[in-house]
Amino acid sequence: MKYDGENRVARIIPDCVTDGEGVRVSVYLAGCHFRCPGCFNASLWRFDAGEELTDELLNRIIYLLRPDYIKGLSILGGEPLQNQLVLKRLIHAVRLHFGSTKDIWIWTGYMKEYIEYDDQLKWILSAADVLVDGPFVKRLKADLAFRGSLNQRIHYLSKN
Repeated sequence: MKYDGENRVARIIPDCVTDGEGVRVSVYLAGCHFRCPGCFNASLWRFDAGEELTDELLNRIIYLLRPDYIKGLSILGGEPLQNQLVLKRLIHAVRLHFGSTKDIWIWTGYMKEYIEYDDQLKWILSAADVLVDGPFVKRLKADLAFRGSLNQRIHYLSKN
């Protein structure tokens, strides 16, 4: 599929307070075709960056999410929606272990309106709790909560 990616995680940050509301575990996925000029995570554009998402690595992420003070999982990149092999496994594992007690935030360069009409992407709108959409636009760079440029939007998708 065109959005599968290469099943790779580029970076994991436990106890993160900048990637969403509350204390979170942030997982950065490898690879991005958008390659926005001025991107903060340009080192993650390569789809072969980082390490493969093995069962052991997935279990480590679940373990990091266990403490009560961890509000949820943040999934960034690279481009998460171009890495659905990892994205689907992560979301499934979090829901299996925690139900809706841990929220899931996802950052994507795709606009929500595009996602709604793409049969391979629209599942994410019911799987995630919060979607931050839109590509980074260097000339619109701003100091905003959870976003890098003025065109990016925060969509609260669930009632959590």
